[in-house]
Amino acid sequence: MASRFFSARRLPLALWTVAALAVAATAGHAAWRIKQSVELARQSEPLQSAPAGATASLLIAGDSTGVGTGASSAASSVAGLIARDHPALRIVNRAQDGARFADIPRQLEGDERFDAVLVLGGGNDVIRMTGQETLAQDIARVAQRAAARAPLVVILPPGNVGNAPFFMAPLSWLMAKRSRTLHRLVGQAAANHGAIYVNLYKDRADDPFAQRPDELNARDGLHPSDAGYRLWYDALNTQAALASRLKAVQALKEFKAH
Repeated sequence: MASRFFSARRLPLALWTVAALAVAATAGHAAWRIKQSVELARQSEPLQSAPAGATASLLIAGDSTGVGTGASSAASSVAGLIARDHPALRIVNRAQDGARFADIPRQLEGDERFDAVLVLGGGNDVIRMTGQETLAQDIARVAQRAAARAPLVVILPPGNVGNAPFFMAPLSWLMAKRSRTLHRLVGQAAANHGAIYVNLYKDRADDPFAQRPDELNARDGLHPSDAGYRLWYDALNTQAALASRLKAVQALKEFKAH
């Protein structure tokens, strides 16, 4: 009987049955996580910085990770960490909770030139099932628009969404697969349009967010915590040399001003 149930023809039905049971069993868990995520988004505020005599400028665009949702304060977000290390840097932050790559070009509108653009996004495309072809077009559009605003463009998609405590198997497997696709498409678009791609994707065994979930994830199990955002910031500086690039721009502008 068991062998007939798990025959090649019946296997998909069996998997969907297991998936349905898993979803039902974790419905309460998911509802609590969603409530926490909504509350964190409500509390979040994108960090802006306009110091007197600013010598360089950065435009930040993207989704809730650009806003800093999950951090204890805006100062602990990626934008806040950048502001801490570059007190003479003007930061314009247009990121919005819930944004997909299709929404980001609107955040990049305008004629003002910046010294750098940082885009944080892609998680909502993974979760909300944006089609691969559409997503590729959306990412390319963002890379093109960002390049028109600044000579330096850095794109930072989230890590492996499938490893977030918010998701349980088998849904986590789908999220991991979609995260891999997101990173591949961002890498391609960055190479095609002269942007820098920061790769946070890791398999579960190698992912610090999976190995240290309580430390690096916010209470919703989806967004980074303060420590998680510090890890992202470290990756920005390691892979994109963002800190040294911004300091070089500031030094050059200060030299020319004198």
